[in-house]
Amino acid sequence: MNKGDLIIKIAADAKISKTQANAALNSFIEATSEALKTGNKVTLVGFGTFDISNRSARIGRNPQTGKVIEIAARKVVRFKAGSDLSKDVK
Repeated sequence: MNKGDLIIKIAADAKISKTQANAALNSFIEATSEALKTGNKVTLVGFGTFDISNRSARIGRNPQTGKVIEIAARKVVRFKAGSDLSKDVK
């Protein structure tokens, strides 16, 4: 499912226009992004939690040349599925 498919599904389930569904989905994405940028978690009970994890710097290898390279530390977005979602997927 891509974003367009999700907008169609939201519009049909909520009985709203595709434009309204698109605006709602974009609002959710923006709010989630802003919360994560400020270091906050986004928890949707039963669905899951989005949060930020720190990945430390490490040494890697270029697979083509075998040369050792340093991979910088960075922050990554992590998603942990909630209990309801986990049960539905099994």
